[in-house]
Amino acid sequence: MNAHAALDLVGTERFEIVRTGHRLAEIGPAWTDLWRRVDGLAFQSHDWITAWWETAPDQSQRELRIGLGWSGNTLIAVVPLATARRKGLRMLEWAASSYCDYGDILMAPECPPAALQRLWTQLSAGGGFDIAFLNRLLPDATFRRLLAQPPTGVRLRPNHRSEASYRVTGDWTSGTAWYESQSKKTRQNYRRGRKTLEEAGRLEFRLLGPDEPMAPVLERLSALKRKWLAARDHESELFDEGAPALAALVDVLARLGILRVFVLECDGVLIAVSINFVQRDTMMAFVTTYDPDFERASPGVLLMMDYIQWSIDNGLDMVDFLCGAEPFKLRFATSSVTLDTVMGVRTPQGSLASLADRVRHTIRTARERRRVTAPAVPEELSA
Repeated sequence: MNAHAALDLVGTERFEIVRTGHRLAEIGPAWTDLWRRVDGLAFQSHDWITAWWETAPDQSQRELRIGLGWSGNTLIAVVPLATARRKGLRMLEWAASSYCDYGDILMAPECPPAALQRLWTQLSAGGGFDIAFLNRLLPDATFRRLLAQPPTGVRLRPNHRSEASYRVTGDWTSGTAWYESQSKKTRQNYRRGRKTLEEAGRLEFRLLGPDEPMAPVLERLSALKRKWLAARDHESELFDEGAPALAALVDVLARLGILRVFVLECDGVLIAVSINFVQRDTMMAFVTTYDPDFERASPGVLLMMDYIQWSIDNGLDMVDFLCGAEPFKLRFATSSVTLDTVMGVRTPQGSLASLADRVRHTIRTARERRRVTAPAVPEELSA
């Protein structure tokens, strides 16, 4: 048995836990074949996970835990996980979790549910973690098939944490029809914003061509993102100067043939950009930013309205803003889904941390309920 993987044979399936970058590279063709067969999202592709692993600045603090299920020489299941350290605990989470808006597994139609269960048992027995924390599960996530099975290995339970994903869906016949369906104020703001920018120079919305160089666009995007984050006392490794991850991930989208980069330029200067990709007849907005020097004209909102219209005109069924409930997404969203989280404990340390988390959540929920139900203080008594 190779040092980089743990193998187990049960019935007609063979199970493997990938722990090294070398083995990750070797399984690329089989993984990609399965990913294409089941129409997986970019976040579960071999190229995406590899790009994350090869550029992770804290790789020395992590370990791969990618579960594979084989039937002969055919890969029939991939559970892409990795470990990380959080506040002294060893967490088992999605590989590339920081860059995956939707977490999930890949499972071939011929893969028996029991085989997936046995694969999870092997991952659990492999150890190396205190808590399994798997988040951002869509309502139709394939991983839910595992949750529906009788528990074996580390038992996964629903966690109180959840996130939202907002979408634009409707039966508009054209982008113009969508625009006309917006409120009068929204349309006035759009026209006013364009007019303001046009007074500064020639304004152009466009989709970057496949042969245009991406490096200058990504450098500009990262610089604008750092400026925006700094103003809000936030930071993100993805946009650090010289950080390779963003370029590697965008390159993955380009090689998969699904990348769509929309820009808004004023006299040739990029003032808003959205890194998107198209899968399953859906425009997915991965990273969006704008130049705060033009904030009065809301160039980020103008760009969103432009690429929503472009998406409808090009026959797409949905615009998906992916994970996050930022206010700017709510302006145009017509629907939303809740992304669930499940958690399981493996060690006494994990059990204690899970208990503490539940206690904190219970206290916080009780306080919020008291605030909502507390009677209003009469004005003459509050003076």
